Amino acid sequence: VNSRNYVIGSIPVRHLTGGRLIDVVMAAASKTVVKKLISVDFEIFGKVQGVFFRKRTRDEAVKQRLVGWVMNKRSGTVAGAMQGTENTVKNMKVWLEKVGSKRSRIDKAVFTNEKTISSLDFKQFEIR
Repeated sequence: VNSRNYVIGSIPVRHLTGGRLIDVVMAAASKTVVKKLISVDFEIFGKVQGVFFRKRTRDEAVKQRLVGWVMNKRSGTVAGAMQGTENTVKNMKVWLEKVGSKRSRIDKAVFTNEKTISSLDFKQFEIR
């Protein structure tokens, strides 16, 4: 039997002539890692209004490939919601707690309603 070698992604697969390519694709697909999606709400306390905090938050969220929103609250805090992969949400939580914008002072970051989701509710990350 004639044989050919194929590589799908980084997975080498041996395909026998006359065999079905779908079997090769299915073998490669079974190796695909599915990343868990997370949704979390946040509220940031401190000097976070009038210091470009919302803009920098949006910029960082876009960089992390997150979707959601951020807004100023009358109480002087900044609140929002973010959705993305478990790892990117974790990275953004650290950024919101420890980094922020250059002129901000973060006293406290509160994260609530963290849950696993099956699909994203937003198309982008926006300032409201």
